[in-house]
Amino acid sequence: MTEGRVNESNGCSLDRRIQYERDANESASIAAATALAQYYGDDVTATSTQLYDYIDPDALDSLFADTNRGAARARGTVEFQIDDAVVTVGPNRVDVRPTD
Repeated sequence: MTEGRVNESNGCSLDRRIQYERDANESASIAAATALAQYYGDDVTATSTQLYDYIDPDALDSLFADTNRGAARARGTVEFQIDDAVVTVGPNRVDVRPTD
C-alpha cells in the first residue's frame, strides 16, 4: 500500500522524525496515514491511530487537489497534532515529529 518514500531520522527514539515523500497520484490523506503508521511503527492497515479522528481526510485531500478548473492550487502546508506527534502535510511531503 505504501507508494511514497520514507526517510526516518537516525536519532534517539524520543526525537524520532519521519519524512514521507508522496507520489504524484497519492492523496494527501493516504500519505499522512502512511507516515503516521511509520512513525508509530504500525502497519498502515492495522494501526490504532485513525486519521479521521483528528482531521477530515476528504478536506485534507481537497486542499492539495487541483481546482475545479484544473489549475494547481497555491502551495502551502497544513499542520495538526495527533497524540504526541505533529503532522505537517505539504504538496509533496508529509513530516511527522514529536510534539515540543
